Amino acid sequence: MSFWKTTLPVAIYRLTGGRVFGRLGGQPVLLLRTTGRHSGRARTTPVQYLVDDESFVVVAANAGAARPPAWLLNLRAEPRARIQVRSDAHDVIARETADQEYDELWQRLTAANPSLEKVSQRAGRRLPILVLSTARTAQEPTGE
Repeated sequence: MSFWKTTLPVAIYRLTGGRVFGRLGGQPVLLLRTTGRHSGRARTTPVQYLVDDESFVVVAANAGAARPPAWLLNLRAEPRARIQVRSDAHDVIARETADQEYDELWQRLTAANPSLEKVSQRAGRRLPILVLSTARTAQEPTGE
């Protein structure tokens, strides 16, 4: 993790309850804490999000890099995570979207943040969209 890109912004976000670093490029930011798939250690990353009912929608853009962000791989290995939205913390269960749900959320996401289209083109891959459902509203992953 980069001190300037992740560690410092995460610390300041936590300290200020998201008043500082709670928005990036006009989009709201949450802190996503996953479990490292190899290390088993907690990893926290600032991620832009969109609210969908009682869930939070995030895109695994990795700033347009060809490979997905480590947090996506961590969530694929262990979908249970914790998020902080401003000063509120929630346990969540992540699931990737597909088909019609993906298309509908992609339209909403790109309407809120038009630069996602360019990020997707730069990455040369379809950017995964995940729904982070609060533990009380989520269904456990079936492993199918």
